[in-house]
Amino acid sequence: MRRHDQGAERPTTEEPAKRGLRHDLDARARAARSDFDARARAARSDFEASIRQRRADFDARNEALTARTGRNLPAAIGIALAFAVVMLAALLIWKPAFMVVAAFLLGVGVYELASAMRFAGRDVPRIPSVAVAIAVVPAAFIGGQVPALFTLLGGIVLISAWRLVEVAFARTKPPVGNVARDLTNGLFVQAYISLLGACVVLLSREDRGQLWVIAFILVVVAVDTGAYATGLNLGKHPMAPRISPKKTWEGFAGSVAASIVVGIIVSWLLLGLPWWTGVVMGVLISGSATLGDLTESMIKRDLGIKDISSFLPGHGGLLDRIDSILPSAAVAYVLYLIVNH
Repeated sequence: MRRHDQGAERPTTEEPAKRGLRHDLDARARAARSDFDARARAARSDFEASIRQRRADFDARNEALTARTGRNLPAAIGIALAFAVVMLAALLIWKPAFMVVAAFLLGVGVYELASAMRFAGRDVPRIPSVAVAIAVVPAAFIGGQVPALFTLLGGIVLISAWRLVEVAFARTKPPVGNVARDLTNGLFVQAYISLLGACVVLLSREDRGQLWVIAFILVVVAVDTGAYATGLNLGKHPMAPRISPKKTWEGFAGSVAASIVVGIIVSWLLLGLPWWTGVVMGVLISGSATLGDLTESMIKRDLGIKDISSFLPGHGGLLDRIDSILPSAAVAYVLYLIVNH
């Protein structure tokens, strides 16, 4: 009986010890969890601070680069890549789809330039100007040179008549000199954008013409890239300080070298032509692309604006991105006709 009582007393003496041990283990677990949570919060704070610092450094470098180059380079590259994907898909999958791409580019470009001129007090009718630019595209792709030319000439007559009707019904008649300036500016918009843009469409409709379009645009990209890289790092002698202060002779030399290299590559691998054709293409397009860039800079300086529009937020309008392509399209089309006829 005594042994039974002693055995029954053991649990009562061991319970506090077990509870104490369990309490100690729980306290240690809570302390470990608290320490882990503290470490996790500290690591998260450090990670977020690192991300903010990297973002600040990136923004600072981007602002410095924008100040040196005059444009938002990452945005420009992103938009250029987007346009490249759309254009390649249209040219390589189904050529008639390229009419939609070309009509969009020319229509927006004409609208931007006509709007900029109207902002500067030069009343170029926008509705007929855009309509003519769009109409030239199917005329060139489906009909060829003659229908495109007659569409353009008829469109110029329409734009001029539209402006004269506006003047006739205006309460306050503008001076004759201003009206003549409006008419010549309307003609210039069509010659600069619609006529040169039609050359891209005419080239695309030819046999293997889509490859020529891709080739000459790659050379234009090489011109822009070569001029940018060389001018940014080595540029010291301004090329046309009154028109485009940031364009240098060193940058132009870099653009010529880059365009020749890319011209040889695309002529050999893409067009199946002798290497010297690429040299000719590179030299001519480096000149036409530079001329196109300077022409648009001169237009903006004449109108007293920095960018043609804000269609592409952060770095100007669409015309600012295709100014080098337009005159280069005419050069590429003439080269195609010489090589293939």
